[in-house]
Amino acid sequence: MNQTEYNQLIDTTLQQIENAIEHCGADIDFEISSGILELEFENGSKIIINRQSANQELWVAARSGGFHFVWKDASWRNTRDGSELFASLSRCASEQAGQPVELNP
Repeated sequence: MNQTEYNQLIDTTLQQIENAIEHCGADIDFEISSGILELEFENGSKIIINRQSANQELWVAARSGGFHFVWKDASWRNTRDGSELFASLSRCASEQAGQPVELNP
């Protein structure tokens, strides 16, 4: 994919994450700035989601670690274990919120 397609895909994905947060029912604040989406939980912990244009990846930094995702088979997949982005975000958000959080695109 070229850089324009990558940027459009990232913008769409970040919007999907925002929408998922708004509809999940958990108390998660978020802010987006310059391609970085920051999720903040009641306990002050954060998840940071940002684009990595040079690699055409999406990176997630959470309390449980750092994760890199590449676009593969029509979804963002973890470069280590192949897990899907929204499933991984749901797991990380649940851990940091201290309650089940289901984020669906």
